[in-house]
Amino acid sequence: MSVMQDAFELCRERGRPLDLAHIPKDDEKTFEIMQRADTIGIFQIESRAQMATLPRMKPKCFYDVVIEVAIIRPGPIQGDMVHPYLARRAGREPPTYFDPRLEPVLKRTLGVPLFQEQMLKIAMVMADFSGDEAEELRRALSFHRSEERMNKVCAKLRIAMERKGVTPDKIDKIVQSISSFALYGFPESHAISFAILAYGSAYLKVHRAPEFYASLLNNQPMGFYTPATIVKDAQRHGLKIKPVCVFQSEWRCTVLDDNTVRLGFCVVNRLRQEHAEELVRQRRDRPFDSLDDFKRRVPLSRDELRTVAELGALNCFAEHRRAAMWEVEEALHDDLLDRTTLGSACISRVGFGVAPKQSFEGFTTRHGFRVCRKVRDGEGALASTRDVYATQKLLSPLQRMTLPERVRADYETMNLTTGPHPMKLLRRRLPNIWRAIDLPHARHGSIIQIAGNVICRQRPGTAKGFVFISLEDETGVSNAIVEPDLFERFRLVITEEAFLLIEGEVQNSDNVVLIKAREIRPVAHEQLVGSESHDFH
Repeated sequence: MSVMQDAFELCRERGRPLDLAHIPKDDEKTFEIMQRADTIGIFQIESRAQMATLPRMKPKCFYDVVIEVAIIRPGPIQGDMVHPYLARRAGREPPTYFDPRLEPVLKRTLGVPLFQEQMLKIAMVMADFSGDEAEELRRALSFHRSEERMNKVCAKLRIAMERKGVTPDKIDKIVQSISSFALYGFPESHAISFAILAYGSAYLKVHRAPEFYASLLNNQPMGFYTPATIVKDAQRHGLKIKPVCVFQSEWRCTVLDDNTVRLGFCVVNRLRQEHAEELVRQRRDRPFDSLDDFKRRVPLSRDELRTVAELGALNCFAEHRRAAMWEVEEALHDDLLDRTTLGSACISRVGFGVAPKQSFEGFTTRHGFRVCRKVRDGEGALASTRDVYATQKLLSPLQRMTLPERVRADYETMNLTTGPHPMKLLRRRLPNIWRAIDLPHARHGSIIQIAGNVICRQRPGTAKGFVFISLEDETGVSNAIVEPDLFERFRLVITEEAFLLIEGEVQNSDNVVLIKAREIRPVAHEQLVGSESHDFH
């Protein structure tokens, strides 16, 4: 809810007001992104399991979203309700019912009980449960903490159905469905509420993308994906993500126009909010005219100053990041110039920073710095250290960061990058690795290799020990499934390595591609620094 509220507020601030009540419920483009599982950042339908179901579900109306929200739950999964529903929806098998009397109850969900209200109605129709008895069942379903309590209700249900002449096989199926539903099944009213938020989030992603992504970043940590993945998803959707800048950024990420978001100081590691907010206040009072002016007016610690220089936020004061880092260190160690015992001395890197038209003599220290004494100025007077320093800022001898170095610095200071994805930097060295965007064209049953930054490891309790791994490359996200014995073989690699190469068999069904892993190994390279993985067990 906080993401949507913030997005609506950004829409209002930009003169394009919108609220949940006025979002059209039949927007074709909104359903299209659900159908292709383009749902990173979308409430309730962004998980791997939801993404694997959406292309099969192909939601075309709001109630389809209600079912999508409800069906990927431990109850329906363990009750073996998901695959029958999808098969019936696709027309591969006809709807069937436990009993003809239940068709009016289950027709809307193709004979598959998905909601708590349906379970109560089944008990009333098949076992003549009274209102009080149905309420007792509802309480058992809603607060399933005691196996004894659930068994007691199910026993009562069995006896009542036997009394009505229901056959044993039907009784077993009904009781099994109700028992599995107690494992976190949804009331329909809850599913509708969640579906409204899911649909609203999807609409924002399609029609108000900058507000949507800025709000997502401003509300981290949350959801399944890190800010790094959210930024890359935004860029793949055509948004420009501007880097952090001390002249332009606020604490929160901001929307610049319909296609551009500016990162805020909130994404910077170990930068205190009060310091960033003071920076913004000082800048609004009067723009900074130099790094020295910036340092005097903004109470950043040494580490904070070094961090903002390394990530490029001080490039407005220098030609490039390392030049800014040099100036920061020069300013931080200015006291060395004042405390020298060498008289009117200045310190400069060999070959750099010596003011023209002046005579110097000196020597090189063991640290590679030259201590230079100015002999005399034009009038024969010795110049002071401060005078020499003031007349010539020391030039940085440091080379510009290479592109891989900038990406590494971004991840080390923000855990994200506005530059290329790390995998793009290695793509030429991995010629036989399939990109995520190309996987729909992979032949079912073929053996291929995928690689990427591990963004999610999942070992759900309903999966019988199977592990699901999501890998991100420069084109999107690919998914692999690892059998329990293979996971034990490669446990250390799977759980510790940030980048993986997975070889396996393509399972391509209904536009959902999964790689059944056979071999797993790390992708090791000095240029590779990625985002952290969100792991769920």
